[in-house]
Order: sequence, then C-alpha cells, then structure tokens
Amino acid sequence: MINKVGQIMLYVNDQDAALRFWTEKVGFTIVSEEDNGQGMRWIEMAPVKNAETSLILHNKEFIAKMQPELNLGTPSLMFFSEDLEQLYKDFTDKNITVGEMVEMPSGKVFNFADNEGNYFAVMEKSE
Repeated sequence: MINKVGQIMLYVNDQDAALRFWTEKVGFTIVSEEDNGQGMRWIEMAPVKNAETSLILHNKEFIAKMQPELNLGTPSLMFFSEDLEQLYKDFTDKNITVGEMVEMPSGKVFNFADNEGNYFAVMEKSE
C-alpha cells in the first residue's frame, strides 16, 4: 500500500539555474545534494524543512542517455499556499512569469513558470 508521495523528479536542462530559481525566487530549501562524480547529480529541495514531499532536480540530458525509455516531461504540479495574494505579489516582484489569479470553485489559483518555461500552479489552501 502506498501511503504518501515522497519525491517528485524534475528533469531540467540546467540544474544550477533551476536550483537558483527554486531556492532564490520560489523560496525552497535544499534538503540534500549528491554527485557520484560521473555525471549523476541530483538535488533534493522542499518548500519547508521536513516536508513530506520534495522535488529532485535531475539533469535531463544525462537521464535521457541512461534511461531513454523514461518520460522526461515536466509533471503538472499543484502547490498550496496559505496567503496566495502575498505569494503572487512576491513572485511578481521577483520577475517570475505568473498567470492571472483565477477564482475556482475550490478557491483562488494562479500559475507560474520556471526559468525553462515549465508551468506550475498554486492554490490557496489552509492546513
């Protein structure tokens, strides 16, 4: 039985640029970073310390060579925020590409793009 989502793999073209985006602009923290010295480097990040789910940045080109059958597309991710209006302002102030704030039956939501043009969504939700 699966009881939680542990890690989500993001395959990126430039790990260093992606890391800067997620940590400096979005505010994630680095959980761990590994490099086997042979091209396999992965960086684990999370929105908060001890988060149940984390993102792993992998080098898309390296993984494609190692496992060509893998789907390297960007997953459609929905993040939650307790203060969506403030987050929207923060992202705008940091020059992150953001979409329009939309009112959905389940609450307000907006999307944003990373430095490689991949879009993600954030919904207002209290814990």
